[in-house]
Amino acid sequence: MAKTTSKTAEKAPTKKAPVASATSFAVIKTGGKQYRVSEGMHFNIEKILDKKVGDTVTFDEVLLVENGSETKLGTPTVKGASVKAEILELGKADKVIIFRYKQKSRSGTPRNGHRQPFMKVKVTSIA
Repeated sequence: MAKTTSKTAEKAPTKKAPVASATSFAVIKTGGKQYRVSEGMHFNIEKILDKKVGDTVTFDEVLLVENGSETKLGTPTVKGASVKAEILELGKADKVIIFRYKQKSRSGTPRNGHRQPFMKVKVTSIA
């Protein structure tokens, strides 16, 4: 008689989503978007005019601050809280093609492209 095995016993353990190692973090708002940031983190934001590589940016619209033992939630922002970041890079995102189809058009189809400018920043402090 052949030996039968159960496939449920051989399943590999399920992987959980990675958890941020930093215990303190903040949620900031810039460029119409919200970002969850922690110290030392690199991320891209919408371009801020009149800023160059190496400049420091201060984000005053802090919606939430978590320092491991205490959570401060703003209504709508946390008073006195700010996040400072250093600009690492200025660039443009990949090109997005805008294609407009016109039925029975004899002159070709209008086609445009767009590259959204961005800034890569590194969070230096959360206060």
